[in-house]
Amino acid sequence: MAADDPRREPPDGGWGWAVLGACFVVTGFAYGFPKAVSVFFRALMRDFGAGYSDTAWVSSIMLAMLYGTGPVSSILVTRFGCRPVMLVGGLLASAGMVLASFATRLLELYLTAGVLTGLGLALNFQPSLIMLGLYFDRRRPLANGLAAAGSPVFLSALSPLGQQLLQRFGWRGGFLLLGGLLLHCCACGAVMRPPGPGPRPRRDSAGGAPGEAAADGGGLSLSQAPARGRARRRLLDVTVCADRAFAVYAVTKFLMALGLFVPAILLVNYAKDAGVPDADAAFLLSIVGFVDIVARPACGALAGLARLRPRVAYLFSLALLANGLTDLSSARARSYHALVAFCVAFGLSYGMVGALQFEVLMAAVGAHRFPSALGLVLLIEAVAVLIGPPSAGHLVDALKNYEIIFYLAGSEVVLAGVFMAVATNCCLRRPQDAPPSPDTEGGASDTEEDAEAQGDSEPLPAQEPGSLEALEMPNPGAGLLEPEVEAEPGPGLAPESV
Repeated sequence: MAADDPRREPPDGGWGWAVLGACFVVTGFAYGFPKAVSVFFRALMRDFGAGYSDTAWVSSIMLAMLYGTGPVSSILVTRFGCRPVMLVGGLLASAGMVLASFATRLLELYLTAGVLTGLGLALNFQPSLIMLGLYFDRRRPLANGLAAAGSPVFLSALSPLGQQLLQRFGWRGGFLLLGGLLLHCCACGAVMRPPGPGPRPRRDSAGGAPGEAAADGGGLSLSQAPARGRARRRLLDVTVCADRAFAVYAVTKFLMALGLFVPAILLVNYAKDAGVPDADAAFLLSIVGFVDIVARPACGALAGLARLRPRVAYLFSLALLANGLTDLSSARARSYHALVAFCVAFGLSYGMVGALQFEVLMAAVGAHRFPSALGLVLLIEAVAVLIGPPSAGHLVDALKNYEIIFYLAGSEVVLAGVFMAVATNCCLRRPQDAPPSPDTEGGASDTEEDAEAQGDSEPLPAQEPGSLEALEMPNPGAGLLEPEVEAEPGPGLAPESV
């Protein structure tokens, strides 16, 4: 792939809208498909003579693969790029459901629909978010919000579709047709072409280095440059864990995942326990979904405002606080009207969290380390997801009391919001607010202020988005030396040093 101009800003449109549409579809499949498969559970229980908990492991394994294989997806994206990984992921997801239609034991369902399809969805979800960050910068919050809206839209569509397929073709025919439907992930992967070469020539503050001109003119990407004088590229940049912003975000996500999904999982049974009819109880989830569909793009547009975007971390913490307080205030809701009010408030805050979570991570670590950071965060979230909802289910079985579960879940999400706000203010603001020395830090401070005024438009163009391999940071030592070599004009500069 040809090298892109490092100074070229993301297009914020054009082919990026096609990438956004593909990301919308992939996000919908990734989050909606594991939940939509639950409509087949009763048929599976009847045919295999298994209990609900054993059958529900199909969705659990699928979700565990979606979250837990994040580092694997990061490595593959760094090595091969987004489009090949997504094409293979779409084939794996489809093959898993097709093979599951021939299963004769639950173990075979675990390996096909659970492991294979879950891995395929993971190999589509993460690369689509990475590519979205390459195409959008100024409109990135809105793009993230629109892409995140695919989750409630597909969940609202896939569940009724699965029910119709089950009634007409049985669970085997339904799995087979759903496997064909997942081939759309391959079409979405084909859309994910890297941004093209920049239309403007590269400028250099030292007057332009011959080595740079040779590299740009020859269409040489950073990943294709000779290895001499350059440290080996990391497939998974674990050094991002030492970044304080990433550490704050990772702890916040772990605390959030412990309680965020619990109310939605237990909502229907909680309403039935309160005496709400089955049809009305099931409609409560639809209310959450409808509000969620509107909240995600609206919150993304709000976060893109010039005054709010530099404070997107605080907006994220506010969404977490709103979600947690909603759980706490609704723990004793018993009437149907009170539960409807809870669903509206929960859907609004849940949509805000979904729209902002990846935007905050992009802003915290930068585009060049986002692939590795996303993979590690998803792995951390997988641990929390495997702890939170199952523990809540065991507590419900033991205590026969939903109030305590709502109190615990709300407290965990509130703690996540408070931690995010306090840690961002105390740990991440003070180094920036420290007075710079007049000799060395004054210029750097001015540069940071200019970059902030431009709305974080510089970190992404500083890398070469024409090749996703170029997003990886080189060795810190080599990274400090290379700009000095590039800035030294001279006829003897070899292209290998660029």
